[in-house]
Amino acid sequence: MTRSIAAASLFGLLIVCLAASVAAQRGQGGGPRPDQLGGAVTAHYPPVFFREDFAFDKSVPNQNNEREPEHTIVQGDVKSPNLEVRLYGDKAGTRAVLQPYNDNITYVMSLLCTSNWAITLRDKNNDVDLSGLASIKWRTRVSGFHLLRPIVKLANGTWLIGDKAAGFSTDWVESEIQLYDVRWRNLDITEVVEGREAVWVDKPDLTRVEEIARTTSGGR
Repeated sequence: MTRSIAAASLFGLLIVCLAASVAAQRGQGGGPRPDQLGGAVTAHYPPVFFREDFAFDKSVPNQNNEREPEHTIVQGDVKSPNLEVRLYGDKAGTRAVLQPYNDNITYVMSLLCTSNWAITLRDKNNDVDLSGLASIKWRTRVSGFHLLRPIVKLANGTWLIGDKAAGFSTDWVESEIQLYDVRWRNLDITEVVEGREAVWVDKPDLTRVEEIARTTSGGR
């Protein structure tokens, strides 16, 4: 990942995150992480931890036009009262968008970002266990030479960025990332860039994750 990324054309609409076990109360331990999956091990598919389709806070001043209102992302753009949205990097360039002419579709985008950015969602009361067969499903539309990557914040404050990604698509597409198959690197969340050590983090403990997010790598 380069230090300066032109995140000019990434769009996001839907995130579905699955917990590998029931979410732990914040400050308490999560469920155990299996050392090995497959073979004779019985697969236990996790329940949905949260789903966020995004809303559009009409009380925030419109920064575009009446045909397609938009504004910098705020808490009111999150539909679920249990979730908190957090922005990192180029906060001002991120936007929540409403398209009244297109069945009132609502999404968040990074079209106006001129440097690295990240958008996270956090359950206000619970950490989530993303070990085992946990996965992230999202609906995206990416244009330009970009990749949308998952990032997570662990309960100990460590930030990680994964090697799996969603890439270019002409229209909206849904894709799913099984986190057991992801390789992780450290992330400097202040600059939203890969950590200085630039090494793979082997078998990180994903049993307690505080924030789940997305960011981009690539260029125009």
